Amino acid sequence: MNTTLFDNTLNTVVGTLTNVGLKVLGAIVLYLVGRALINWVIMLVQRTLERQKVDPTLLRYVGTVISVLANIALVIAILGYFGVETTSFAALLAGAGIAIGTAWGGLLSNFASGAFLVILRPYRVGDFVCLADVTGTVRAIGLFVTTIDTPDGVQTHVGNGKILSGNMQNFTANPVRRVDLTAQLHYSVNVEDAIARLKAKLIEIPNVAKDPAPDVEILTFSEFGPVLAVRPFTHTDHYWQVYFAGNKAIVAVAGEAHFPPVERNVRMQTPPEGTRQRPESNEQLRPRLG
Repeated sequence: MNTTLFDNTLNTVVGTLTNVGLKVLGAIVLYLVGRALINWVIMLVQRTLERQKVDPTLLRYVGTVISVLANIALVIAILGYFGVETTSFAALLAGAGIAIGTAWGGLLSNFASGAFLVILRPYRVGDFVCLADVTGTVRAIGLFVTTIDTPDGVQTHVGNGKILSGNMQNFTANPVRRVDLTAQLHYSVNVEDAIARLKAKLIEIPNVAKDPAPDVEILTFSEFGPVLAVRPFTHTDHYWQVYFAGNKAIVAVAGEAHFPPVERNVRMQTPPEGTRQRPESNEQLRPRLG
């Protein structure tokens, strides 16, 4: 009898282990095949989008979204293969999604904003922009943040949600941008002559656009004389080169034309010794309270 019980127990254990082993082996095969299919689908989608000349940022974004969703479906399929109720798991996943959505509201907002930024593409990698009060060159547009290198060499990560909810300035979108400079003239200087000289000098600066041509006009007046608005146009990549060269051009024109310098004369006069007022007594030096 003991031998029979032992044989039955052994057969049960062997049968159970065999079934579990086969299921584990099947799950491994299912996982490997599933991963291969996921990678194949991602590669197929990305190649299709590449033929349509889609932006590389959008390619990475779509690939990441497909990978996440497909892996979740693969895990559910494997659990269903082991006999786990996927309906209850789906409900659990939905509840977890609500909890995660509540806890990570800001993060998910950045994720959704990143999707809109990739689709709408108000700026691209390499553009010089001002986003959420951060000015610099876009280095990467991620799922949650946009990476910007500022002109002083600081890498800044800005949340996509903050970018989408604020104003966005793209200095690279248009072919040229205006460089704003000013030139203070003396009252005795011939304004028309100064304007003509400055326009001719600005045209000689490298990377200054011919169309539209540099603009020089009277901006306002100060106590010293007229103030000229000196405005050359250039591509944003050459902005600071034209800015500094424009200031040098203003100095060069003033020197070549021998314009009188703009200066303020301050005269300080000391009153005569006999006119100084002195207190007659110490009472006048005491502070009065009340």
